[in-house]
Amino acid sequence: MSRIGNIVIKIPSGVKVSVNDGTVAVEGKAKLAMSIPPRVAVNVEGDLVKVVRNDETRESNAMQGLTRSLVNNMVIGVTAGFKKELTIIGVGYKAQVSGQKMTLNLGYSHPVEYMIPEGIKVAVAENTKITVEGADKQLVGQVAATIRKFRKPEPYKGKGIRYNDERVVIKVGKSAGK
Repeated sequence: MSRIGNIVIKIPSGVKVSVNDGTVAVEGKAKLAMSIPPRVAVNVEGDLVKVVRNDETRESNAMQGLTRSLVNNMVIGVTAGFKKELTIIGVGYKAQVSGQKMTLNLGYSHPVEYMIPEGIKVAVAENTKITVEGADKQLVGQVAATIRKFRKPEPYKGKGIRYNDERVVIKVGKSAGK
């Protein structure tokens, strides 16, 4: 029995959920769609969405919980959206956004350029604070992880790109001798 999968999703006002041909479409401030996995079915009843499994196998149980979480994230995404915040730490490290292109100066011999995908909004404040926003939770997380990957925080001085809530443990360097 899936505890997560059995919880019904309440549809807020201004959001439209439709199920047809094996896909779930959610419309609000943005449009999101997802294909329904084989072992479950999604039913819309008034202002409630319910995910039901087709049989009682362990895989169906897992798919029910996963599908319910993904549909719930879609509903949250089209109403409030998702946001990840990153901070750049290091002397001379900075970022700037122009259109759909982000340019990062991270201590390499060349600037790193990143094309921002459709549906994602990236803002830079004070050249070191990056905010990634969008309706698709998975895409927001992937874009933030890709930006962080350009220069991960290093353990000796802490320089690099990190999430705002990330804690980097600084190591002690080698001593000068005995």
